[in-house]
Amino acid sequence: MPVSESQQMPDVDLGSLEFWGRPAEERDHYFAWLRREAPISRHQPPEDIMGLPDQGRMSYWAIVRYDDVRRISRDPDSFCSGQGTQFADAPPEFLEASMSFLAMDAPRHTKLRGLVSSAFTPRQVARIDEGIRVNARRIVEDAAASGGGDFVELIAKRLPLVTISDMIGVPEADRERVVAAADLLITTSDPEVFGDRQPIEVLGEALWTLTEFATELAAHREQNPGDDLMTELVHAEIDGDRLTHAEIAAFFVLLSVAGNDTTRHTTSHAMRALSLNPDQRALLLQDLDGRLPSAVEEFVRWASPVMTFRRTTTREVELHDERLAAGEKVVLFYHSANRDDRAFEDPWRFDLTRDPNRHLGFGGGGPHYCLGASLARTQLRSIFGELLRVMPDIEAHEPELLRSAFIHGVKRMECTFRPRA
Repeated sequence: MPVSESQQMPDVDLGSLEFWGRPAEERDHYFAWLRREAPISRHQPPEDIMGLPDQGRMSYWAIVRYDDVRRISRDPDSFCSGQGTQFADAPPEFLEASMSFLAMDAPRHTKLRGLVSSAFTPRQVARIDEGIRVNARRIVEDAAASGGGDFVELIAKRLPLVTISDMIGVPEADRERVVAAADLLITTSDPEVFGDRQPIEVLGEALWTLTEFATELAAHREQNPGDDLMTELVHAEIDGDRLTHAEIAAFFVLLSVAGNDTTRHTTSHAMRALSLNPDQRALLLQDLDGRLPSAVEEFVRWASPVMTFRRTTTREVELHDERLAAGEKVVLFYHSANRDDRAFEDPWRFDLTRDPNRHLGFGGGGPHYCLGASLARTQLRSIFGELLRVMPDIEAHEPELLRSAFIHGVKRMECTFRPRA
């Protein structure tokens, strides 16, 4: 997105919800200016949606370039996660109950992530991968006769929902309730979601629903093991350490949000991009199996489903001639980093053959790199493999976007295709 050299810094509030309600291309006029002229810049606290006391809110430094986001992500000694990971401030008890090891630092982060990782045994991974392929086929077959509808409900939402539910062992009767609660955790900045209620109230109810469900399921699986991830989690052990039910519940909340929403929204943004770029769709259809792996990387870069995460400085650091004291809030803007022309040639071109494509859609590396990256890639390859084989003529129309500084979400998006028997 080219920006004139003579253009002055746009007069916008980077922390306002109004700004995040604009299209990504429009927002990037501002980020492009920052990448060129002010790769690190200080801003007033973002708009408060939770009703926190003013004295508890912090100004922040915006990090918008690709190399800087990678560097900070890989330096947990200088930029910690344990003091919060959200752009907007949140109560500490919310972080403890919902972010799991995402909002922790070593050694606790190392211990919890290690225990969770140990639950993903080769047998569990093989079972999950096979389930994804079977479910993707079923979802597309179920939708094929309709001729269209809301793509989110028809296609994008369904595979992550059933994948996470099958993985963890969520009974069929509870699945919609669990996903609805997970959705609320990342959509409370959108007025359509909370209506006349206070966002913190809606957030608290959703968090309680997920925590209570996970705690009860963990207790049940301790006494009644099954062939699912919850069973592996309650029995996972490293050097005598095991996960508590509270730790399992927090991981379940994180998995419910990260596993459902990021893949869902990447699917929607990618389908819209394929509709707007028929040449890329045609290229993909020429060799679907061969080109899908690289296409999926571009899907994730293009969507950048998680747009921001924060870190906090643990000591004085210098970046681009700015001195940051210990305890400063630093926000990483992944969508901006994935549009940095220093890292990507013509970054606003949707290019399924882009190589290299070292995007930051799963984070910038380091200890907090996305644990579910492989799972997301498998889901995206499976759903688009089935979708473009069965209905290669599908067209996605203008999406209705979620107003959020965290998730690049699609609330609704109509699609049309020729019905298949």
